[in-house]
Amino acid sequence: MTPEERSTLIALYVAGFDEVVKALDGFPASSLSAHPIPGKWSAREIIHHLGDSESTSAFRLRKLLVEDNPVIEGYDQDQFAEKLHYNDRDMAPALEAFRAARVTTAQLFDVMKEEDWKRSGVHTESGPYSVEKWLTIYADHAHNHAAQIQRLKDAL
Repeated sequence: MTPEERSTLIALYVAGFDEVVKALDGFPASSLSAHPIPGKWSAREIIHHLGDSESTSAFRLRKLLVEDNPVIEGYDQDQFAEKLHYNDRDMAPALEAFRAARVTTAQLFDVMKEEDWKRSGVHTESGPYSVEKWLTIYADHAHNHAAQIQRLKDAL
């Protein structure tokens, strides 16, 4: 990955939270738990997922930066949504967890050295997992979910 490609992905990552907030703008509060698209998460479930997923991703990056060849644990996001009652809980704390994970992680980009970007470990589900792969995955993660929220809003 070139420094330019990395910079583009970092900018995408940094913009992710605002993109989700923008998608939520005008979303009827009474419909946050609705499933207007069958088989898809509600807006509330998406926000709780982002809170948990982004907190997990922040920890994953830290493990990659600190440990030698760390094991990066996978998890079942659908089980999280069901067993952690995503659709029944206030989403404001999850939105704040998502924001905080993004902001504190973005601070790391400013102090990382070139060799930090080459660090890697092993993901329990997908195998070799590098810092650059981490960035590639999470740069557009929030944007993808913002687009989902917009589709839900449009379907209401």
